[in-house]
Amino acid sequence: MQNIFSLHGKNVILTGGCGNLGRVMAKYLLDYGANLFIAARTATPIADLTRNVHYLKCDLSDTDAIRSMFATVDAAGGIDVLINNAAYGGGAGGKKMTKTRMEDFDDETWEYGLAGTVGVTFRCIRESIPFFKKNNGGVIVNIASMYGMVAPDHSIYGDTGANSPVTYGAGKAGVIQLTKYSASYLAKDNIRVNSITPGPFPKVSATDPDFLKILQGKTMLGRTGSPEELAGPLLLLCSDASSFMTGANIVVDGGWTAW
Repeated sequence: MQNIFSLHGKNVILTGGCGNLGRVMAKYLLDYGANLFIAARTATPIADLTRNVHYLKCDLSDTDAIRSMFATVDAAGGIDVLINNAAYGGGAGGKKMTKTRMEDFDDETWEYGLAGTVGVTFRCIRESIPFFKKNNGGVIVNIASMYGMVAPDHSIYGDTGANSPVTYGAGKAGVIQLTKYSASYLAKDNIRVNSITPGPFPKVSATDPDFLKILQGKTMLGRTGSPEELAGPLLLLCSDASSFMTGANIVVDGGWTAW
């Protein structure tokens, strides 16, 4: 029986594939047969991910670098799937920042944060279009965030340094809308565009135990997510199992946004 989740024979690009969630995504994509291309600023090889994976150093803030990266993959047999997982700067969220208060965000910080979230996703989609058209279509999956749907509860963060900056939520909301717009615009070219919205997926070992309990209490399931729990939605959207899906946003948040 055919495995409709199979990615065998497909060239898959994963941006930001060396991070906490990205490296787990990479593992499952490879397990399901993808010929994987990980694009990142450092593109440092992951020790246990070496077969059928290619590491491409790419500055995703640079349009020319993005275009060159796509051309490299295209020369290897075309682009079938693009996963926009990378974020940088104030758009990365969940990191200690010198500016966390909304009133302290100057224009430069605001613009850089949006460029690192919705901007990088837009640039990758825009530059991928000619290559997808050449390949008679394909699949784009954007990684958004629950904070693109709801506001953070600032009272839970205190002085943890994990405060979600205004650029993160605004940018991820933009990613969700960009997904819908792109799905509508690119449907005529047989390019499907969907997004995944993760909820709380902290590095448990690096998270203060008291703060972790607070995060767990914010979800209906009473716990935070494990990176492996994003694999199912990701494989669904990357494969033929979702052949009649476009413009959709799959929320994986333990019920956080459904209260």
